[in-house]
Amino acid sequence: MNWLEFLPFVAVGFVAQMVDGALGMAFGVISNTLMVSLGLPPAAASARVHIVETFTTAASGISHVLHKNVDWSLFARLAVPGMIGGALGAYALTTIDGSVAKPFVLGYLALIGIYLIWRAFTHIHKPRTPTVIAPLGFVGGFLDASGGGGWGPIVTSNLLVQGAEPRKVIGTVNTTEFFLTLVISATFITQLGLSTFTREGRYATIGLLVGGLAAAPLGAFAAKHVSPRPLLGMVGVILTATSLFSLYRALF
Repeated sequence: MNWLEFLPFVAVGFVAQMVDGALGMAFGVISNTLMVSLGLPPAAASARVHIVETFTTAASGISHVLHKNVDWSLFARLAVPGMIGGALGAYALTTIDGSVAKPFVLGYLALIGIYLIWRAFTHIHKPRTPTVIAPLGFVGGFLDASGGGGWGPIVTSNLLVQGAEPRKVIGTVNTTEFFLTLVISATFITQLGLSTFTREGRYATIGLLVGGLAAAPLGAFAAKHVSPRPLLGMVGVILTATSLFSLYRALF
């Protein structure tokens, strides 16, 4: 193993998971973009990212539970629809090309990000109980599997738009994601076989895993101790930046 090639992936995994744990999104988007840039097919890239996320989301979820960042009622309503959507999305990615819809989804997420930034600067956050949850979980799970990173951007951002408390949203979405990634990874393994994970890019996968596990406990701590309005603004900035970057790559 060439350590000079391995360590940058550790750094990327650490930063991506730190952002994901604190803001409820970005690990899948950052990691999947990296894998595709290495030349891996989209299905193989998404499969590797979800294998890594099975471990990082477990560590992150435990940390969020310990910091009391999880709304268990919201968790129960997100988990099953998310897992069903994730399994269907993983199957779809291995059989059909979903790239046609991707630019529209990314454009939508960029607009949501801009709206969240506006709300962070102009509104006093008063938590409200979200009403659209199960359909959001299904769509987020499907897009996460088929796009390599959509659970956090879709679910976190839309729950925040509905007025849910940022800290509870981020903790709940991160904790639920463990069960989602478990189902998606199992689906990819049945469709692609275990040999997919022993080919090119395996050191990148290990590097992302090591960095992600190291950062997982820190994100939950940050989510607990940062006040709602800055959290809302940071989610908006990350969502807008990653969506516009991915949209540029998809179009050009």
